[in-house]
Amino acid sequence: MKLHPALLALVLAPTLHAEFKLPAIISDHMVLQQKQTNPIWGWDAPGTKVTVTFAGQTKSAEAGADGKWTVKLDPVPVNAQPQKITIAGTQTREINDVLVGEVWMCSGQSNMGFTLGNDWNGDLEAAASKLPNLRLIKVPQLGTQELQNDFNGQWRASAADSATTFSAVGFMFGRYLHEILGVPVGLIDNSWGGSAAEAWVRRETIEKDPRFKLLMETTKTREADLQTEAAKQAYEKVLAKWKEDAEKLKALGKPIPRQPQSPEQWLAGNARPGNIFAGVVNPTLGYGMKGVVWYQGESNASRAYEYAELFPFMIEQWRKEWKQGDFSFYWVQLADYMVEKAEAGDSQWAELRESQTKTMKLPNTGQAVIIDLGEGKDIHPKNKHDVAARLVRWALAKDYGLPFPYRSPEFKSLEIKDTKAIVTLDLFGGVLRPFDVLEARGFAICGEDKVWHNAKGTIVGANKVEVTSDAVAKPIAVRYAWADNPIANLATMQGLPLTPFRTDDFEMITKPQPPAPVPAAK
Repeated sequence: MKLHPALLALVLAPTLHAEFKLPAIISDHMVLQQKQTNPIWGWDAPGTKVTVTFAGQTKSAEAGADGKWTVKLDPVPVNAQPQKITIAGTQTREINDVLVGEVWMCSGQSNMGFTLGNDWNGDLEAAASKLPNLRLIKVPQLGTQELQNDFNGQWRASAADSATTFSAVGFMFGRYLHEILGVPVGLIDNSWGGSAAEAWVRRETIEKDPRFKLLMETTKTREADLQTEAAKQAYEKVLAKWKEDAEKLKALGKPIPRQPQSPEQWLAGNARPGNIFAGVVNPTLGYGMKGVVWYQGESNASRAYEYAELFPFMIEQWRKEWKQGDFSFYWVQLADYMVEKAEAGDSQWAELRESQTKTMKLPNTGQAVIIDLGEGKDIHPKNKHDVAARLVRWALAKDYGLPFPYRSPEFKSLEIKDTKAIVTLDLFGGVLRPFDVLEARGFAICGEDKVWHNAKGTIVGANKVEVTSDAVAKPIAVRYAWADNPIANLATMQGLPLTPFRTDDFEMITKPQPPAPVPAAK
């Protein structure tokens, strides 16, 4: 049945009067990615022809029923001279001071969000941050299940005020690129402290994947429980008790524990599947970029087994969403953290690091190993300079063809000879060097009993380490740096640490266990 024209007009009225609007990511001082197609988009009244002019090319598109239009600019070479983009629809808008260079997204949780001002040398870094052709934009944290198409933000040239509050790892990664390549660089900071990987993926895609059935079943149960009246009342009761205790502790001069989280905080927070994708990622989706640098994993450490599937899934989904091919994706492996342990054993953080390493099976990926840069008492180590330096080595070598060593040594093979375990490493052109002492520290071996013992490591060749322990007569497996905060000292001459590894396939402690059987009724 067709609607009467007058009724149809009423139905479409909100859409037909859509105003001319551009997203925050398309604005003054932006940087376009050189040598690749760059989408430009916005909104106008449905049916409006919108024309975009830039660098001698003109592209047109028609605003759809929802008001959105998109054009794709042809690839252009690097250009450090400010240009403008003219966009004409129901209104005409000029985007000024547009540069062309390299664009990278800086993403993850709090160690990526850790600001430049908080770095050990934050004051010096801020004083050296006046770089007009290094551009920065931050995406605010908004957790929601509803897809957002814009955010409050603006591109800014790097200077003390804009750089100090920007991601330290992201800023220093971008500054290296800017100064070594001699081109404009644009950085997008969309990090969110404490965030879980599942929050960064579109909700419907993770729901459809059977590998994450348990995760989503648990999520849906929690969502239902948190939206009940009982949950609200329980929270109010806990909150009242917290306030009472806080007053007493304050009077005694003692530290006050963190305020309990409300149901609304989790529902709109950084762990609910799909929340960050909808509120933070979607508004920038499709913006032309070279790649992503990522620092996350702490919040998923207790589910390291699952992360081995979830993390590569997230990367693959982002690449599908962006429609720019297998763009580069480089991450920071978890640092050493918590109590330093000399004894061998199991570790959730070691298992998470292993899941990160396994993700290098994806094309155009890379891992910066920082097992030596952490702080046992602080999950947020302040040395972000070396973190950024190890990340940027990947980009300089793999994306820009510069001859920098970039990859940490990795386990290659194991040979058992009587009481000795001979480990062969892939050094990727580096030269192995133990730090501080000549002995290779950080190894453990076990026999058929699967009981781990600390072991002595001796470098016996350019890329071989002999591992032995008086407690193990017939070793079957070796582990290296397998702890939350291991004592380990092997690296290359360039300071790239040996990647933590294990040669066994024993069951992971983070593997989900089936529920205990219910006792039969007597």
